[in-house]
Amino acid sequence: MEKILRFLKKYIIPSFLFNLLHPIYHFSLSFLGALIYGFPSKKIKVIGVTGTKGKTTTCYLIAQILELSGFKTGMATTALFKIGEKEWVNKTKQTMIGRFGLQKLLKQMVKSHCIYAVIETSSEGILQYRHSFIDYDVAVFTNLSPEHIERHGSFENYRKAKIKLFEKVAQKKDGIGIYNLDDKNAGYFLKPKITQQYVYSQQISDARGQIKNLHLFSNIKQNFNNKKTQFLFNNEKMEIPLIGEFNVYNTIAAISTALSQDISLEKIKNILSKLKSPAGRMELIEKGQNFTIIIDYAHEPLSLESAYKTALSLKNQKNDNKNQKLICLLGAQGGGRDKNKRMTMGKLAAQYCDKIILTNEDPYDETPEKIINDIAIGVLESQEQNFNAKNLFKIIDRREAIKTALSLAKKDDIVILTGKGGEVWMCVENGKKTPWDEKEVVEQELIFLK
Repeated sequence: MEKILRFLKKYIIPSFLFNLLHPIYHFSLSFLGALIYGFPSKKIKVIGVTGTKGKTTTCYLIAQILELSGFKTGMATTALFKIGEKEWVNKTKQTMIGRFGLQKLLKQMVKSHCIYAVIETSSEGILQYRHSFIDYDVAVFTNLSPEHIERHGSFENYRKAKIKLFEKVAQKKDGIGIYNLDDKNAGYFLKPKITQQYVYSQQISDARGQIKNLHLFSNIKQNFNNKKTQFLFNNEKMEIPLIGEFNVYNTIAAISTALSQDISLEKIKNILSKLKSPAGRMELIEKGQNFTIIIDYAHEPLSLESAYKTALSLKNQKNDNKNQKLICLLGAQGGGRDKNKRMTMGKLAAQYCDKIILTNEDPYDETPEKIINDIAIGVLESQEQNFNAKNLFKIIDRREAIKTALSLAKKDDIVILTGKGGEVWMCVENGKKTPWDEKEVVEQELIFLK
């Protein structure tokens, strides 16, 4: 459908008329989808999660806490769909699926007697009015950093799109908002006057006396040997079977959401040890190799830096080997998606990594060599680091790139592969998608390596 719309805009309909009719088209489809399926969101409690990074994991953690608290829960995210105990992979390459598909899924959740629906809510979905006829009860803000700027025109427009979710919840008499106060954009999301506001922070905030539901956390301690992280939440000791400070933030968002639903902190604390993250989110692959392998979905600068910092924390915990290296494999999306981030991602790789392999991610109709070269400019022009160009590899074929990354690894090294995570497709030219399973490819290449 989007291809048809682009063709009409380019060759048939004048731009001014297309720009006028396009929103009406999306809004009408959204209404029609809700009408056909009987406005199912009015019969279920809907939690919407928005932000730049951590949305999928936060949704998954919220759904698990609700489910383990005795509430049957449905979920729709970039990675997974869920209705109660049944989970299946999202193969659409869309964070928010089309209006008819999403309304149908909500109808299925209601039919299956779900109490909650947790919906990852994207700025693109909001632009296309996919959220319009979903009766959200709770809005969760994780964080915000520049992304999809070509699509929105500016960071301010991107932020405005996200805020629409909170404006929608503010219209409800008993609406609930959950906010990451440590993000500098939090103030914008707090402006819509939602009835109940729950905020969380790792810092002692001036707002402590002004906001009723302020939750503080601190003392984050990661143990990579047992893959657990400890922290204090409102001075209560907590432990999760996840690694990375960003996963603590995701967990705090989930805890705050659960508290807003009157689930006791004691119950939540007991549930935390049973949590798991979605496939391909800082996932450790262990097949008997003498080095560490991590796969992660990080595909924009902020999440990439968080992934690298977590990998370095692991490196520092194994500091008995002074020759230990951090080997990084990355790419970037094509098709005009956030081209400006490529150099930044290259600079981050040069800052944190000892060896860098640049490869395909999702090139779409863009030349893969061009994408890789854009990232390489950032690697080689990084003024802060004296990165040795001999440690930069350009390998378009992602399987070959993974093979190279693994073959470069020595004892105690850390190999981190970013960009694909748990995705099941690679998007190439002419709108085609080829099957891809990062974990499976890694495990296959490890067998050949032995």
